[in-house]
Amino acid sequence: MKVLITGGAGFIGSHLAEKLIERGDEVYIIDNLSTGRLENIKHLAKNENFHYTIDSIMNEKAMDNLASKCEHIYHLAAAVGVKLIMDKPIETIETNVRGTEIVLKVANRYKCKVLIASTSEIYGNHVLHSLHEDDNRVMGSVKKRRWAYAASKATDEFLALAYYDEKKLPVVITRFFNTVGPRQTGTYGMVIPNFIQDALLDKPITVYGDGDQSRSFTYVGDVVDAVIKLMSHPDAVGNIFNIGSEEEITINELASKVKEMAASKSAITHIPYEEVYGKGFEDMRKRVPNINRIKELIGYKSTADIDMIIKSVIEYFKS
Repeated sequence: MKVLITGGAGFIGSHLAEKLIERGDEVYIIDNLSTGRLENIKHLAKNENFHYTIDSIMNEKAMDNLASKCEHIYHLAAAVGVKLIMDKPIETIETNVRGTEIVLKVANRYKCKVLIASTSEIYGNHVLHSLHEDDNRVMGSVKKRRWAYAASKATDEFLALAYYDEKKLPVVITRFFNTVGPRQTGTYGMVIPNFIQDALLDKPITVYGDGDQSRSFTYVGDVVDAVIKLMSHPDAVGNIFNIGSEEEITINELASKVKEMAASKSAITHIPYEEVYGKGFEDMRKRVPNINRIKELIGYKSTADIDMIIKSVIEYFKS
């Protein structure tokens, strides 16, 4: 199988490239290194089945050339992270919407099967129960920049399903819930690597807001296994799948757990969201997935609990 991964030098993309090469696929990646890093793929560079292009998915000519060589496309490239959303909203919207438009356009030209990596942000402020793929979404005001990323990824999903319905392009949509593991950095607001880096340096572990907001975290290896299985399953085409863990933890509990597991002397401090992201910032109180659909189709289950995830990231930063 010849496969293209957009964002292939990124955190998830590099793990996916590794796994696909292990099973014997020929892997092409494209990454502009805005959030990806060459360090993530340097161990693959000499493999004859690995090819990398340093360019943007916004370059339609480059994308066309790569798509013409491949049968499957995993579209992971996106502007990600709360900090980037708040600091660079134009880049976020244009990269996510225009980039996905180009991916789907060239995929349709060569009839490549496409997996679109979407996000739990799609659900917005919906907190009544574990989040099901067919739930209505609850978005804040368009004047609240926080929701720009969710809106852009929702547009990606609408466009992908339009290509499926109108042009019969085989697409699979996945919604990731806080993927974590080795190679992830805290640069763009990812909470676990930020907490762990501070804890290992005995710096204050800073919790935004009151810390009672709850999340679930998913090990990157589970995400990679899930997307590969979904792309191989004919019944996944035209459908949407949550990929996440049902284990729920508050951010206060997470900070305490990181401090303990890192044997850190760090103090745990709290600061208002407004001090970090500006006036009027909104966050959701709870975000936990319903994963029955993916369980039923491919037998998905989380293999790593929160302790195992934290341990793997601590070991990564120590190394």
